[in-house]
Amino acid sequence: MDKQSVLVVDDEPDIRELLEITLLRMGLDVSCAENYTTATRLIHDRSYDFCLTDMKLPDGDGISLVKYIQKHQPDMPVAVITAHGNMEIAIKAMKAGAYDFVSKPVSLDKLRNLIENGIQTSITVIRADADTPPKYQIIGQSEQIIELRETIKKFARSQAPVFIEGESGTGKELVARQIHAQGARADAPFIAVNCGAIPPELMESELFGHLKGSFTGAISENPGLFRAAQGGTLFLDEIADLPLPLQVKLLRVIQEKSIRPVGAAEETSVDVRIISASHKNLAQLVEQGLFRQDLYYRINVIGIQVPSLKQRSEDIELLTQHILKKLQQENHHSYSIERDALAALKNYEFPGNVRELENILERACALAEKQTISAADLHLPQTRPGNDDRPDVSLIDKTSELEVAELEKALIQNRWNQSAAARQLGITLRQLRYRCEKFGLTK
Repeated sequence: MDKQSVLVVDDEPDIRELLEITLLRMGLDVSCAENYTTATRLIHDRSYDFCLTDMKLPDGDGISLVKYIQKHQPDMPVAVITAHGNMEIAIKAMKAGAYDFVSKPVSLDKLRNLIENGIQTSITVIRADADTPPKYQIIGQSEQIIELRETIKKFARSQAPVFIEGESGTGKELVARQIHAQGARADAPFIAVNCGAIPPELMESELFGHLKGSFTGAISENPGLFRAAQGGTLFLDEIADLPLPLQVKLLRVIQEKSIRPVGAAEETSVDVRIISASHKNLAQLVEQGLFRQDLYYRINVIGIQVPSLKQRSEDIELLTQHILKKLQQENHHSYSIERDALAALKNYEFPGNVRELENILERACALAEKQTISAADLHLPQTRPGNDDRPDVSLIDKTSELEVAELEKALIQNRWNQSAAARQLGITLRQLRYRCEKFGLTK
């Protein structure tokens, strides 16, 4: 098997020699260039599995080389060596397409890890969207979804932080999982956490871990989510809900690539790619002083916008068939949908996006008298008159209250005999059980 090849670009002979010795000891084939001109000539003459370049070159800079490689060998990962603490330059390089960066003075351990991951990226066969488990597929053939898949494939080759923006229910976590699955970290953990679901007082411990006895109630050590995601990806969903004090600490983790568990005296190195998401407008929150500008700048190195279902309504039929197939496997029932029901779905606005479509179809499958879903089985929310086509939430809430009252009345009258209550209401036992579970009705 041929050795993996690396191109080292640096104008300082001592650093070139140190890097070359380190890489040769890793069993790699190494070529060296002292400037931009020599590097581009070597890249023109042969292909490499990885490139490591200094940011400052006598006849150019690392970012120019990154752009040249993106144009001529886009599948070759390139990492840049930056001055210590110069995150602005590092971010600029990653926006240009750099795989990652390493700061001076160069830590040989971090360098080895970076190059091993980078080479793995270059030899990893990009996993096709269709090869991923059905639960995590991005379904659709609209122009927006095709473009989204191409964007994911491109960004999967990088280690730069990614910020995913989109309305609730559009599938932001699916996008994050696809970026992870198509990159070099695919075999490592993918850890997802909703920042809005953890109490603020527990957030630091959950993210960074804590030592036993570090605070009241810390009866055992907690490694934290960053260490749980070591080598893989940490997905911070609804990052806008992260408290300001934690935003400062997250910023440091991104810059230093190390964490300090609660109660610990020393920091621990971590190798984690951070992908974050929010349905809120972070730029607007920055202007309002509710989100740190410097953190926004760090996490938004690469931005992805996930389209709403309304923007890709031509995908509704394909999504519907996919969801029904999934429900069929889960419930061991076959389901089909009538054309009038499909037409009704296509005409609906879906303020809750794909998640709402899933809920509507799941409810329809549970309540339909037959295994063929009609438009009436969908029970689509009514809309307000005029230009605002969003569902009338107050009407939905009122309808739910009446339904609960009717169910409870029938159950009480029949001494909680579900079969008798179902007969009284004129619905099947399965429909009654579904509604009781939905509204939490128990004796």
